[in-house]
Amino acid sequence: MPQFFLQDDQIVLKLIVAVVLGMLIGIERVFVHKEAGMKTHAMVSLGAAAFVVISELIARKYAIIGGLDPSRMASQVIVGIGFLGAGSIILQGNRLSGLTTAGGLWVTASIGMAAGFGFYKLAVITTILVLIILVVVNLFEVPIRKILADKDKPAA
Repeated sequence: MPQFFLQDDQIVLKLIVAVVLGMLIGIERVFVHKEAGMKTHAMVSLGAAAFVVISELIARKYAIIGGLDPSRMASQVIVGIGFLGAGSIILQGNRLSGLTTAGGLWVTASIGMAAGFGFYKLAVITTILVLIILVVVNLFEVPIRKILADKDKPAA
């Protein structure tokens, strides 16, 4: 077993980076009391990274076969995450909820894919931008929503 970690240290690094970055996004979701938290985001990112690594390994193993496109598996990850995200969107009366969760899962999959391909800078920068969107933009969004809610209340 230790031999695997020494021979395939890049694979292990890709998967660990995907998990850590996914968990960072999940931490923010836990702070705002959302269902899809650290474990969900970590697993989405890890799964996406694992599928990318599998794509690369298949491409290497079967390189002699012409027309093999390793990006096909990665493109299917995007579709699969779309279905997962769609399941998190709920219409309650005239209020739609779960859109940020769906978007977060989708972008977390892209972070996992970036880590899986070894594009660590892209994965880290994307994680930072997602956290800025979720944390900093929320600081502006909450007061705006409060103003709009007060404006929509009927006058007494």
